[in-house]
Amino acid sequence: MSHALPLILALLLDAALGEPRWLWNRLPHPAVLMGRLIGWADRRFNAGPRRRLKGTALMAALAMGAIALGKVLAALPGGPLIEILLAAILLAQHSLVDHVADVARALRISLQDGRRTVARIVGRDTANLDAPGVSRAAIESAAENFSDGVVAPAFWFLLGGLPGLLLYKVTNTADSMIGYRTPRHEDFGWAAARFDDLLNLIPARLTAALIALRKPRRGQWQAIRRDARLHRSPNAGWPEAAMAIALNVALSGPRSYDGTLRPFPWVWPEGIRTPGPLQIDAAVRILWQVWALLVATVAILSLV
Repeated sequence: MSHALPLILALLLDAALGEPRWLWNRLPHPAVLMGRLIGWADRRFNAGPRRRLKGTALMAALAMGAIALGKVLAALPGGPLIEILLAAILLAQHSLVDHVADVARALRISLQDGRRTVARIVGRDTANLDAPGVSRAAIESAAENFSDGVVAPAFWFLLGGLPGLLLYKVTNTADSMIGYRTPRHEDFGWAAARFDDLLNLIPARLTAALIALRKPRRGQWQAIRRDARLHRSPNAGWPEAAMAIALNVALSGPRSYDGTLRPFPWVWPEGIRTPGPLQIDAAVRILWQVWALLVATVAILSLV
C-alpha cells in the first residue's frame, strides 16, 4: 500500500483547504481542462456514421493519455509532492460539503433560494420543486457525489497512484459530459458511460458499506441491497440507499427532467417523505463521519 500515506495527506489537505477561489480564478482547474478536451472531441468527432466506434476510440485515447500523464508526473523530481497536491485537488470532500450545506442555508431563507442553490449540484428540473423535493435532491447529491468525488478517486489512487486517479477522473468527467442516453450521445458516449460504471462498481458499494458502518444495525445491508437495485443507475443506488436508511428519509421517487416527469421508484420508501434543512444538515454530518472512517481505513491499510 505505497500510496496510502500520500492519500491520507491528500484527504486531509482537501478537507482543510477545499478549492481556493483565489487559485482557480487565476488558473484552470484540472477537471476543467479535462472537460475542455472532451468538449472539443465531442464537437469534432460526434457526427456522421459509426459514432459508437468513434466514442470508444475517444475513451481509449483518454484512458491511455491519463495513465501516461500520471506516470510522467509521478516520475518528475518532487513526484511524491506532485501526487499529494494533485490528489488533493481532484478529491472533493470540502467542496461537496460546502455545496450541500449551502442548500440547507438557502432553503431556510426561502424556497426560491433553495431551488436556485440546489440547481447548481443536480441535473433534474428544479423550478417547481417543493421544499422536500429540494431537500431530497441535496441529500441524493451528497450521497452520490461522495462516492464519485471522494471514495472512488481515493480508491483508484490507492490502487494505481496518480495514473489510477487520472484515469478515473477523466472517465468520470467524460461520463458526466457525454454519457447520456440522448439522441446525440447515446452512441458516442456509450463507452464512457460503460467504463465509468465499471470503475465505480467497487467504490459505490464501498461507500454504502462505510455509511452503514457508522451505526451498524441488524438487516441494514440487506435493506441497502434491496433498494440499491431500485435505482436507475447500477452504482448510484448503493450510496443513495445507504444514506436514505441512515437518515430514515425516502429518496429518489418521481422527478422531472427536461420538462418530462419520470416515475422513478422510491429508495427506502419506509422513510419520511417530507425532509427539510434538518435532514440536509444531518447528511452533511454523515459525510464528515464517513470521511473520517475512510481516513481511518486507509491509515489501517498503510500499517498492513
